[in-house]
Amino acid sequence: MMNNVESRKSYPSSSKAPSVGAGDPLVDVLRLLRTQEVVPARVHAAAPWAVRFDPHTHVKLGVVLDGECWMSLDGCEPVLLRQGDFFLLNDPPSYTLAGTPDPAPDQAVGFRESASDGEVRLGSEADEDTYVCCIDFVFEEANASVLFDVLPPVVLVRAGDPRGALLGNLSALTVAEMESAGVGRTLVLEHLARLILVHMLRVHAEGTERPVGWLGALVQDGIGAALRAMHADVGRRWTLDELAAVGHMSRSAFAAAFKARVGTAPLTYLIEWRMSLARDALRSDTRSISELAAATGYESESAFSAAFRRVVGTSPRYFRDEARAAETAPRPGAR
Repeated sequence: MMNNVESRKSYPSSSKAPSVGAGDPLVDVLRLLRTQEVVPARVHAAAPWAVRFDPHTHVKLGVVLDGECWMSLDGCEPVLLRQGDFFLLNDPPSYTLAGTPDPAPDQAVGFRESASDGEVRLGSEADEDTYVCCIDFVFEEANASVLFDVLPPVVLVRAGDPRGALLGNLSALTVAEMESAGVGRTLVLEHLARLILVHMLRVHAEGTERPVGWLGALVQDGIGAALRAMHADVGRRWTLDELAAVGHMSRSAFAAAFKARVGTAPLTYLIEWRMSLARDALRSDTRSISELAAATGYESESAFSAAFRRVVGTSPRYFRDEARAAETAPRPGAR
């Protein structure tokens, strides 16, 4: 990781326009995702048991609070989960949680059909030996790939992981909120779930098997420092030499290492990230296109529009008009 002096460095922007990003890559991505819904689910079970979950197009978090169970994703080998283990599923297919690795096909009950207020009980309550809690994240679809493309199908944080203690504390608060009927429950659950998600991503990024793309690159000294600098000042007119200097590398070594780790050239990554922020701002922001051009590091609206068209395929004005028209269009079935 970069040293304390480097982490406090600022990079004066060539633009006076307000920033369109948060400055922290992980915060930027989670803001772009725009959480639409957080859906809790609880499974109380006594052997023998099995419950089947439908596919979920975004992210699911889970923790085994008591006992142990087997998780079987369609097409994958079963994984044993013990008390205190956390899991993150990225765009999971249909999957089963069960008391054995190979439950009978007709044994699994569908979660949605059996759940009451997000909770299902399997078997006698007096004999309950397993308790699993899950949270489904539903994000805005437009930018979902920014996160999903850098995650494997399954991320596990075992109970023995030294970084798991904080997750355990967060899960205790989350489960208490799931089981309550307090005022503001939905808001509290969303914030706690986002905290767990951030810590799961941190643990995954710092693991021995580094993830691909920007997430794994964040924890590398040279490349991570350059990534953080880009996000901290997206409006600066960065050059390859400046980014290499931030990473304390030669220009050629930095360019090669960045592309190998992140999957794209440094300045291409910067342009694509600027356009991701621009698309989001055009959907929801009130600033003009010329203001947005300045905030993303372009000298003129025409230069920004040309870059936007190359990346997105349409002009910023057309994109904004289409996005806002879609927002105001009546939804199917609405009165």
